Amino acid sequence: MRILLISLMLSLAGCESIAVMSTPKKNPAISNTALSARAESHFWKGLHKGDYASISETETLLTAAYLENPNDPRLSGYLGFLHIWKITERNRLQPIPSTIVNEIILAKKYFKDANELNPSDERIQGFLADSMLVEGQIFNDQREEVRGYFAIQRAIHHWPQFNYFTGGYVMSTLPYDSDRFKEGMEWQWKTLDLCAGTKIDRHHPDFSPYIYRETQTGPNRACWNSWIAPHNFEGFFLNMGDMLVKQGYTETAVTIYKNAHLSKRYNSWPYRSLLEKRIQDAEKNVSSFRQTKFISKDKTILFNSGYGCVVCHQTFH
Repeated sequence: MRILLISLMLSLAGCESIAVMSTPKKNPAISNTALSARAESHFWKGLHKGDYASISETETLLTAAYLENPNDPRLSGYLGFLHIWKITERNRLQPIPSTIVNEIILAKKYFKDANELNPSDERIQGFLADSMLVEGQIFNDQREEVRGYFAIQRAIHHWPQFNYFTGGYVMSTLPYDSDRFKEGMEWQWKTLDLCAGTKIDRHHPDFSPYIYRETQTGPNRACWNSWIAPHNFEGFFLNMGDMLVKQGYTETAVTIYKNAHLSKRYNSWPYRSLLEKRIQDAEKNVSSFRQTKFISKDKTILFNSGYGCVVCHQTFH
């Protein structure tokens, strides 16, 4: 009887695999409707204004557009990022609802959809991996964490200049003496090496000799500012400085922070005062950055500061 039961289970598993494989996959189809155009415009306007309060309306529009055409990888990608934005900057909400954790589940769902529809987009690969890792951390699902970690490794292989940063950014919230935090820190250094085209001096990381390498094309475009992320350059150095402060390397951190001054857009950056305060308080921030609870935007590591997305993406005050 037991052998018969096992045989039946194997047979059903085989039937399921064949049925799934023979079922047509979703095929990408870009939307050209007025609703999708309005939803996309609303997304970018809200993000570039740093308007956290606009998320709810944007979500309504994007979801309606997505339901109109669930085969558009752009719409699912926007929804994934919208939910990541909502949970990342949750400390703007007082009190923070317990249901905020559902945002990471939704982010993973939409990034997975976008990745299946457009597997060549290495940014989506990285965001999907990040959402897997964060979901595992939130729900104490170690297997999902491991899956997320190896997904990040694959994303790094495809676009290291982009995904070394995104993967390490998520790890910035971990204990400063943990192996994963240290690896995330090393990934920031590797990003810098790739952007500079040489190995950066770890003790005196002045980036000014490499500013001439700025480009808007190729893999190295991830190192610089763009229309999508108007202050990506400044935000990168703000986060990297925070991670170094968390480790206790305050002198090196101050040099890293000051590299943000090299940006041609620095004076128009809405968060330059946040960086200048960090330069001033680097020594004081070592202990506060190691805290797991939110203190204030000035005393909490960037990822959990309440401005972890818009620090790179906001362009208007």
